[in-house]
Amino acid sequence: MDRFTLHSPMLGTIASVGVAAGDTVSAGDEVVVIESMKMEHSVRVHASGVVGSVSVGVGDTVNEGDELVSIHAVHFEEAELMDRSEGTTADEREDLARYRARRQMVSDAARPDAVARRHAKGRTTARENIDALVDADSFVEYGAFAVAAQRSRRDEADLIANTPADGLVCGVALVNGAQVAVLAYDFTVLAGTQGYVNHRKTDRLLEVVRRNKLPVVLFAEGGGGRPGDVDAPGVAGLDVSSFASFAALSGVAPLIGIASGYCFAGNAALLGCCDVIIATDDSNIGM
Repeated sequence: MDRFTLHSPMLGTIASVGVAAGDTVSAGDEVVVIESMKMEHSVRVHASGVVGSVSVGVGDTVNEGDELVSIHAVHFEEAELMDRSEGTTADEREDLARYRARRQMVSDAARPDAVARRHAKGRTTARENIDALVDADSFVEYGAFAVAAQRSRRDEADLIANTPADGLVCGVALVNGAQVAVLAYDFTVLAGTQGYVNHRKTDRLLEVVRRNKLPVVLFAEGGGGRPGDVDAPGVAGLDVSSFASFAALSGVAPLIGIASGYCFAGNAALLGCCDVIIATDDSNIGM
């Protein structure tokens, strides 16, 4: 039986610990939540196993690299993710089963703890917001399998479990039969911040918007530029075309922005370019 250790990805304070020694965990389960810079960050396991030891408690301060939890696991293969998928059968093609498992990992169902915290605060998830807006079964997602550009300090399984869609759910859909583009920052993923990969997703979708003159609905909740994307070139995520491309759509396509909760920096910059802004009473919008 192999053993692996989960380490803190950042400096912060332990907000919650969801496991104890001897507990059984499955790939994708949340074990620790770290609060850093007023944002909560989930730490999840990338393989099924049994918790060996827990090195932290609620209120502890941790530095990047500090040990959090040790896990005894059988193996770390992607098959662990497949175990969590639905609808696979013994005679199903391996590549199709792998796809189904990977697709499952981007759904809200794969992250019940994060969703529960969201609901406890009286808020809905990015995917729930999109489902409530668009016609049933009409949403075609762009870049669902994207993960944060942090491979030099986090393994791929960790990124798949903790940074689905790189924090931005986007694509095209129908609203009352009319085609629209939707961009929804996911506050449960790195506080809805703008990462290197999700900027590239934005740029691709905005190209489709410009070419087809599609209305845009932007759910803008999030913390702005993300400093943790260590694999990406540039400074503070400002050397991207997303902001200019979005602003250039003024007069080309209707832009509708929705703000609920925190909306700061780059997220607020996009919101400010919208023709119509819908904000809840508890919105905080700032630069």
